[in-house]
Amino acid sequence: ISPQLHAQCSQRRWSPRMDLCHVPTTREKGWYLALMAPNVKGRNYAWLDPSRLYCHPQGLQDCVGDLLQPFQGDPIDMVAGIDAMGFILGAAAAAVLRKGFLAIRKAGHLCVQTLAQPYTDYSGREKVMEVRTDAISPGLRILLVDQWVETGGTMRAAIQLVERLGGVVAASPRPRPAGVAAICIEDSEGGRWIRERYKCAHCVPPILQPRFDRHQ
Repeated sequence: ISPQLHAQCSQRRWSPRMDLCHVPTTREKGWYLALMAPNVKGRNYAWLDPSRLYCHPQGLQDCVGDLLQPFQGDPIDMVAGIDAMGFILGAAAAAVLRKGFLAIRKAGHLCVQTLAQPYTDYSGREKVMEVRTDAISPGLRILLVDQWVETGGTMRAAIQLVERLGGVVAASPRPRPAGVAAICIEDSEGGRWIRERYKCAHCVPPILQPRFDRHQ
């Protein structure tokens, strides 16, 4: 990783406005992380806002490409995205793979038969997520996508929903099945649980991972 990318991310060089036309001459993995915006609204919000990079056409394209690269050649039947920001990356990944997209929703939004799973999100709030029961058949291989994995509770609940319906969060032979992608998977207890059991893809270079884990 270049000193320039490290400086951009570690020194938080976010400009008030984004130049949607600017693309670095050398696009290293994770160059688009510097497009993300810091939290300016306090503790009730996530520490970092990745949605700013989605506004940049090349940034979004390279982010999705980096998430899918580890799964090249793996048999994936469907992409599932987690409510709500996982819908953006998940739908984009499904379009690239030419696969269907399944929305895993917060409870109360689906008007069809659903399966529910309680969970605790990154802020410690108790919630429930749902998935429609008619989209996943036994053995269907699912790539699960979310924007971020902090404590791992949300992603673990989504895995449980898929597996309770007989789906496989896997796209390569065991013992390490594939199936989880996010911009960042933090080195939390829940993040490690996911990494140990599933093949994962994320966008944060190793040199920056400790800073992301410390929310810096």
